[in-house]
Amino acid sequence: MNYDFDAVIDRRHTDSLKWDRNGATFGTEDLLPMWVADTDFAAPPQVLKAMRERLDHGVFGYTFGGDAYHEAILGWVQRRYRWTIQREWIVFSPGIVPALSMTVLAHTKPGDAILIQPPVYGPFHDVALGNGRQLIRNGLVRADGAYRMDFESLERQITPRTRMLILCSPHNPVGRVWRREELERLAEIVCRHDLILISDEIHADLVFRGHSHTSIASLSPEIARRTLTCCAPSKTFGLAGLSTSYVIIPDARLRRGFEDVLESLEIDGGNVFGRTALTAAYTECDDWLAHLMDYLEANRDHAVRFFRERVPSIKPVAPEGTYLMWLDCADLEFRDGTELGEFLAGSAKVGLNRGARFGSDYEHFARLNFGCPRALLDEGLGRIERAVNDRLQGRA
Repeated sequence: MNYDFDAVIDRRHTDSLKWDRNGATFGTEDLLPMWVADTDFAAPPQVLKAMRERLDHGVFGYTFGGDAYHEAILGWVQRRYRWTIQREWIVFSPGIVPALSMTVLAHTKPGDAILIQPPVYGPFHDVALGNGRQLIRNGLVRADGAYRMDFESLERQITPRTRMLILCSPHNPVGRVWRREELERLAEIVCRHDLILISDEIHADLVFRGHSHTSIASLSPEIARRTLTCCAPSKTFGLAGLSTSYVIIPDARLRRGFEDVLESLEIDGGNVFGRTALTAAYTECDDWLAHLMDYLEANRDHAVRFFRERVPSIKPVAPEGTYLMWLDCADLEFRDGTELGEFLAGSAKVGLNRGARFGSDYEHFARLNFGCPRALLDEGLGRIERAVNDRLQGRA
């Protein structure tokens, strides 16, 4: 089947967070949004067909995850991640961020410390601090334009109050797909220090050629007993608005604690269209995903070449996975992240995520979403190039 990822779909006036909140987010409506991590592609035709058939049924009462839903997840995890899981390990969540917060509530107490590895997805900070926990920032180390974990520093930062570590795998925003040996070393530290591990693997399907995603919980029974693995079809298939995610929790005690919080909040019901879409995506869309990854990889390579050849003052970190690109803008010599953000939104007319959202030490960075038709990507890159050239000429 042919899939048209070049089609530009007008998302304005659909209550799109990405397209219809520019004024509230950036202070101006007149810009091209390339920030929040959802793509501008239509969902797979197989998913749309399944949803239309469910729509035509006409009755949308209370629902639960049945056999087809669970078999779809079991098959996907085995096929994509080479990990054999059990049906009872699968717990519904209305989103990955709610799952992070529920895990913090279930398995830590106020004052406990939680480790994260910045620059990292902003809600990792929020679910710790917002729930009255301490936050330990074990920063990634950058060398030769790439990032790695700082295991030595991680060991030193663990204290008797440290209860949990939140892993981003693949990593958002730096795009690392952690290698097996890196995960094995992290797993050994987690087990030795008796920590609980949350592994956010929402980008696990979005891995480029030459790299392979490994679910850290699949490494051994020991790390599986400590890990809650958060997954969803939302980033992969453009389904974020359906609020359907799941958490794989092999350990019965950790699973019961998570389910207790989920049920106490009365948010365990789920969404009939979310489950329908997940089932179709996980059983019928492998070919669609293969074509999507070819398109995204071409977009990634195109954007990296563009910056290196035409805007060398912005240094891209080429991601190994995800459709997000971490941009080092330090050579533009803005005073701080606010000034950089105002330049991108006001002069370049593009909406990117500010680096400070991923950690206070990253004000001179920005995150660009290249999960869009090439025409939109070229428009955004061209706007950045023109604005940077104007700035450099003005300083000459």
